[in-house]
Amino acid sequence: MTYVSNHLNLVEQHRQDAYSISERTAEFLAAGGTVAQLPSPPRKPLPPPRSTKIDPETILKRRKPAITAAERKALRKLAEAL
Repeated sequence: MTYVSNHLNLVEQHRQDAYSISERTAEFLAAGGTVAQLPSPPRKPLPPPRSTKIDPETILKRRKPAITAAERKALRKLAEAL
């Protein structure tokens, strides 16, 4: 059995487990056991694609920008004129 891994210590740690599983599988098959290849379970369907339509009611309502200094001066002059 050949492993390609950056974690060679981990591979060495689990080598005995791999041999044990191989031996038990061989014993099972020798005793007349069979391995069945079953179909895979159904996959979870992908969600439907998102709509590109944007509802105008849901668009973020942005705050109006504050009035500028020039607009403030003009309003003051109008207020004083009254």
